[in-house]
Amino acid sequence: MSTDRQPFVVDGAPAAIGPYVHAVSAAGLLFCSGQIPLDPETGEIVGETPVQQAEQALKNLQTIIEGAGAKMADAVRCTVYMTDISAFADVNEVYARFFPDSPPARLALGVAALPKGALVEVEAVVALAS
Repeated sequence: MSTDRQPFVVDGAPAAIGPYVHAVSAAGLLFCSGQIPLDPETGEIVGETPVQQAEQALKNLQTIIEGAGAKMADAVRCTVYMTDISAFADVNEVYARFFPDSPPARLALGVAALPKGALVEVEAVVALAS
């Protein structure tokens, strides 16, 4: 069994609000914890609409991915959680700006609630350079 598991806590990303790290690399992949639209400095929710919150959640995710030595284009799978699935098309517009070429596989789904009352949460699995 491989022991290449490495946790990441990334400067500039919002502090975890539970018992988890920002990401863990193992087996050539980076597994990023879900990011809600927290301001990295205050820990408060940024934005009032799903679009505004998706933008901040994706910025937080990008900070973590880059802090672990990868880039958004290396993402192989993302999951987007929304408390209002009717915002799907609008959130897609924001999401597409972060993945302009060859976006990753993705699952998007509606959920009843997210931590701290967030409207959007995004997580990713990223391929690391070997």
